[in-house]
Amino acid sequence: MIVAITGASAGVGRAVAREFARHAWDVALIARGCDRLSETAREIEQYGVRSLPISVDVADFSAVEAAAERIETELGPIDIWINNAMATVFAPVSNIKPDEFRRATEVTYLGQVHGTMVALTRMRTRDRGVIVNIGSALAYRAIPLQAAYCGAKFAVRGFTDALRCELLHDGTAVDLVMVHLPAVNTPQFDWALNKTGRKAQPVPPIFQPEVAARAIYFAATHPKRRELWVGLSSVKAILGNELAPGLLDRLLANTGYSGQLTDEESPRNAPANLFEPVPGDFGAHGRFEQKARSFSGQLTMARHPIAATAALIVGALALGVTFLGSRRRITHDDADGRRNQRTLRRA
Repeated sequence: MIVAITGASAGVGRAVAREFARHAWDVALIARGCDRLSETAREIEQYGVRSLPISVDVADFSAVEAAAERIETELGPIDIWINNAMATVFAPVSNIKPDEFRRATEVTYLGQVHGTMVALTRMRTRDRGVIVNIGSALAYRAIPLQAAYCGAKFAVRGFTDALRCELLHDGTAVDLVMVHLPAVNTPQFDWALNKTGRKAQPVPPIFQPEVAARAIYFAATHPKRRELWVGLSSVKAILGNELAPGLLDRLLANTGYSGQLTDEESPRNAPANLFEPVPGDFGAHGRFEQKARSFSGQLTMARHPIAATAALIVGALALGVTFLGSRRRITHDDADGRRNQRTLRRA
């Protein structure tokens, strides 16, 4: 079984690569940084599987096409393709240059379009395969200081929905699923282009990348679900925006800046990976280890909806029995009290 993962050399992508390798999948690793790709490949091979690191800029369609061809030649037919690569800019719109907007869009949006296109071309001929596009709660609810990223994620969701309709129309057996992630403890907050003057942080609650990896693996291997929302915070953001978008506009106007920025100044020479990869091996985790959660109860319920529903029903029945029992005891106590009062009056 062969999986191809873009953005695989750090952050969520690296955790996803390890998750698939742990389940005995051969993994094609697609990213720009050669050193990190080599380190990731060594990690993957410790699980006894094959790895194929390929240095690719996903904004370049011809390079993505060549990578797909190489994967199928050297590893075999691609069973799952995961579009995870992203780039962002932390800044108000007024401080973002047109070429920075373009670059963030090319990587985060067009990168997923390119990956989907090359995977779909091959999967259609076999009439099987799964494509996973990685979204975010920010694909439904945009926030300040990340207009480039939010706009690209909204675009990915629109592209995915349109393509899903086409696949249904064509009756193809290729599956398309989208996973929407919450805030994750990854290195992006230290290497993304940051023009705010203060260090960036994910908006709490923060989850470890392994939580995202488990969600993506589950979605890829259970692809009949249209989407998978990860974390209760994502659920609240998505549904809250459906119910009261104007209220969230005002709330984020007041809290969106402080929620994403720490009190620490950002170094003037801080690395930025928007146009070129940052050297060094950053791994999967960022600097928020003490704040990040390794478990999501919501994800557990989403992965096992029947068991979760049964548990809720049993819990509700138990509460109902307890409540009725309490009412009966109160009723009996009241009846006993009234009988005692009548006895005392007769005496």
